Amino acid sequence: MSVVLENTTAGQVSVAISAERFAQGSSTVGRVLTLVILTDESAQADAVHAAVRAAREHPCRILAVIPRPGRGHPQLDARVTVGGADGLGEVVELRLRGPLAGHAQSVVLPLLVPDAPVVAWWPSKAPDVPSEDPVGRLAQRRITDAAAHTRPLAALAVRKDGYRAGDTDLAWTRLTNWRALLAAAFDLPYDPIRSVSVHVQRSNPSGPLLAAWLRQALDVPVEVVPSRGPAVTAVRITTKHGEISINRPDGRVAKIVRPGMPDRQAALLRRSLEQLIAEELRRLDPDEIYAEALHHLTDADLTTARRVRSAGSNGRKSAAKRATGTARAAGSARSTRTRT
Repeated sequence: MSVVLENTTAGQVSVAISAERFAQGSSTVGRVLTLVILTDESAQADAVHAAVRAAREHPCRILAVIPRPGRGHPQLDARVTVGGADGLGEVVELRLRGPLAGHAQSVVLPLLVPDAPVVAWWPSKAPDVPSEDPVGRLAQRRITDAAAHTRPLAALAVRKDGYRAGDTDLAWTRLTNWRALLAAAFDLPYDPIRSVSVHVQRSNPSGPLLAAWLRQALDVPVEVVPSRGPAVTAVRITTKHGEISINRPDGRVAKIVRPGMPDRQAALLRRSLEQLIAEELRRLDPDEIYAEALHHLTDADLTTARRVRSAGSNGRKSAAKRATGTARAAGSARSTRTRT
């Protein structure tokens, strides 16, 4: 059941949550954390839907904070939902209008589950340093998504510069199954590794992160190579006596090739937003492996895709010009033969 409160206060929202809980016969004892979603209207529906479904695995109070800045009077509008078709979770949508949009922490603080961890999530645009954001200061974990940015690689560079313990990014979470499959590949004996190449869709931030992780783990040169996608499509490991490769051109099934061994397949399906958030909510301690991957991320990892894309574009234009010139020459020759 949902309760809509217009021009309300955080105290009245808290009372409404308690009243709805009482009506449902539930309590806050089962809530393991508070998930604060800071988003705009364009992304809030998908983010709240994913969070609600993830809450089936991690019972929590979900606070969706939607700033609506403007010149009008400060106003707080809220929708409180407890229970319903999506389970016994608590979902509170908070729309902060006017000057109140710049004071989200003042509204969020009274609504946090007492003595429970806080996770802040920015599904789209995020602050440069999430830990210095007023709401980010309240959180033990801070989740961003560089892939949702209009310039994903630039956003990833910002994540590197502004990293603090407790930060993570969904571009890294999307690599969990890739990293598991690569780790399993190295469980078997292999020849000395000479180099590695990560093939990834242009401007996808997961590829540079995977390259940085492999560089740190293997201590060999790792190159980022643009591909048609979707997302990460292949990792090729050059060894002394052959190549170990994991290819996933369709975003679903990976083909694993090793010298002297039969080819095999493994499920490597691209995961939904709900699954990514559920994974991040399983751990509330700092992700040290992600921090190391960011540390080994290089400017070359972030610029290779742009550089190759530019070269490829010029190459296509040159090829088109050559084809046009050839067609014109052929047309002139035919015209000359006709006149002759």
